[in-house]
Amino acid sequence: MSSHLFFRSRISLLRTLKPNHHAATRTISGTPFLSQDPQLATESTDHESTTLPPNPATGSPLYQENWRSPIPNSPSFSQSLVPMGFLNQAPAARIRALSETLDMISLLNMFADWTASQRWSDMKQLFEFWVRSLDKNGKPNKPDVNLYNHYLRANLMMGASPSDMLDLVAMMDDFSVAPNTASYNLVLKAMHQAKETEVAEKLLNRMLISGKDESRPDDESYDLVIGMMFSNGENDKAMQLLDIALKSGYMLSTTVFSECVRSCVAKGRTDTLVSIIERCKSLDRNKSLCPSWILCTYMAEVATQEDNGKLAFYAFEFMYNWINRGEMARPSVLLSVDEGLVVSALATAARTCNPTLIDGSWMILKRSLRGKKAANPAAYVAKINAYASLGNLQKAFVALHEFENAYKDAEKEVKEEMLSPFTSLYPLVVACSKKGFETLDEVYFQLETLSKGDTPYKSVAALNCIVLGCANTWDLDRAYQTFDAISASFGLTPNIDSYNALIYAFGKVKKTPEATRVYSHLVGEGVKPDTRTFSLLVDAHLVNRDPKSALTVIDDMIKAGFEPSKETLKKLRRRCIRELDNENDEKVESLAKKFQIRMGSENRRNMLFNMDYSRVRA
Repeated sequence: MSSHLFFRSRISLLRTLKPNHHAATRTISGTPFLSQDPQLATESTDHESTTLPPNPATGSPLYQENWRSPIPNSPSFSQSLVPMGFLNQAPAARIRALSETLDMISLLNMFADWTASQRWSDMKQLFEFWVRSLDKNGKPNKPDVNLYNHYLRANLMMGASPSDMLDLVAMMDDFSVAPNTASYNLVLKAMHQAKETEVAEKLLNRMLISGKDESRPDDESYDLVIGMMFSNGENDKAMQLLDIALKSGYMLSTTVFSECVRSCVAKGRTDTLVSIIERCKSLDRNKSLCPSWILCTYMAEVATQEDNGKLAFYAFEFMYNWINRGEMARPSVLLSVDEGLVVSALATAARTCNPTLIDGSWMILKRSLRGKKAANPAAYVAKINAYASLGNLQKAFVALHEFENAYKDAEKEVKEEMLSPFTSLYPLVVACSKKGFETLDEVYFQLETLSKGDTPYKSVAALNCIVLGCANTWDLDRAYQTFDAISASFGLTPNIDSYNALIYAFGKVKKTPEATRVYSHLVGEGVKPDTRTFSLLVDAHLVNRDPKSALTVIDDMIKAGFEPSKETLKKLRRRCIRELDNENDEKVESLAKKFQIRMGSENRRNMLFNMDYSRVRA
């Protein structure tokens, strides 16, 4: 600049020394004189020549006037993509240069790279510069819907509000670009973050009503809105929308499916959950849906409490899939189902007569144990009782055979208690005597046939169930014949439960002397009586209204080291009161005090007993 001024001063000085007589008189100035006369440029300068700007084109909302005013002051400026404070900042030179050199395809590729590195701010600025730049033909850059969706995503990731996102989508019309499903999904994500359920529902309805294939809701659209409804507690609306999505064949995400399961289980809507699971299984796209392991356990617990066999089965099916996934993982994760939950499910299967749940429960239990140990006795008993409740005696006795083989090495007392027909196997006894002698004879002949097979099956516990079943039907002859066949036909030794069943059979038909002889016989055979033996003898005496003999049995019971139960003493006291036997009644009271048993009163029972039913009400 200084050299240029020096050159101009030099020319002025030469003109002063050689005055032009035709020029007017000039005043003296203390500053260098700059000639204003037009002259031909003979010297080379450092400035580059600037071409005229191209003719402004239409189609861009940011370039509607001539080159002197690229951003006009118009009312639409307040809705510009560029924030108001953006023009007052110094733009990054690199981003501005990129906006002038990249075409749309190159910009899309760059946005893809920046999305991976999460450069949202740079992406937003570059897009805003790019739409204000001109392409190689001198026309304003015009984005398509995919490029604009990158810009929407950048704004979403930078925390744009749902209203801002809606404004940005509305401004797509200025670029003659129609929003597609991805555009609306980005707005729905902003609404999901702000938990604006009502607005999201309206936007989803707008997408449905539009009728355009490119903007119809997809799987992600339904997931976002349904998830918002579940999170806000609008379960009914969520279930309705979920029903629409399943009918339309859309795929649900695992998160939404888990929220649906959690909501239905918490509200006790087990039948609704069963129908949803069945619909999901009917679609190939939703077959793989599976809630978490903890949620499956919770679902199974609620299903057993509500006696919903189908839901319990689906819960075990999900858990079975988790066990397979855990074993296939590296390193493997060994998952196991709680045996108590399986026992509850088997009880539910018995109450609801659901054979599928029995098989499913036992299968997942065996898979959880992995052959390393036998199932808990309670699980075997629950399985036997479940099949007995269904009337499937064949499978019930097969399960009993498995039970005996699994605990064949257990102690004698423990084994007898586990296989007692009076407690654990009593449902099997009831099933055997359901149709009277018909069912009892059928079961007996089946056991007799199995005992003569290639792999003979002989079970004292199974025969005890028949003896007790005959006693329940007051069929003393069949009970005695079955008891005698234990040793005569099957070659087995009767145990204490066999004798107890026979004593019970004699006691029910008021044959107390024969019951007493059975007791004497078992003692002579070296079989140790138990508490139930004495209790059955007491009942046999009480049936014959002989409280004194019953007290004698209780004395023998105490000498043998057993304590009478509260139920036995209450029966004895009741008989003493009805027989007006005050002496024995006092003995019963003393026994109750001795063993610290609170007998309680029987006022209501006595009122019914003393009621005069012969009086006719007028």
